[in-house]
Amino acid sequence: MQPLDNHAIILEMQATGKEGALRELAALAATRCGRCTAETLYTILLEREAIGSTGVGNGVAIPHGKVAGLDDILLCFGRSRDGIDFDAIDSRPVHLFVLLLSPASKAAEYLKALARVSRILKNETTRQELLASSSPEAIVTLFEAGPPGF
Repeated sequence: MQPLDNHAIILEMQATGKEGALRELAALAATRCGRCTAETLYTILLEREAIGSTGVGNGVAIPHGKVAGLDDILLCFGRSRDGIDFDAIDSRPVHLFVLLLSPASKAAEYLKALARVSRILKNETTRQELLASSSPEAIVTLFEAGPPGF
């Protein structure tokens, strides 16, 4: 898995709606992915959202999908201080987005990465620290540390 790094973070997303948020995250991921286009990634994310919203509640969404041609699992992070209506399960706006993309051949690693991200974002203190962080470096540090007791 490629670790989250400073160049895979949007400190203040510009999107105001779900589709815009997915486009913004897809565009960022395309710059990290190499052979992937933003439009292809956006389509993959939309197809996954059609199954059910990845807005998991508590101001968090974890859009994810499997991408042909991707060599390794890719993480990107986006934050919206204003919040975005993302059809989350609790109907609350989403402030924290973690995009997780995986090659189809790495299903087990994909599930482990999804579980780790979920555990990190489940922690209220960590979510508050992510919202308050003023730099990409601080966000990377929080993800590397994992949740308290991890």
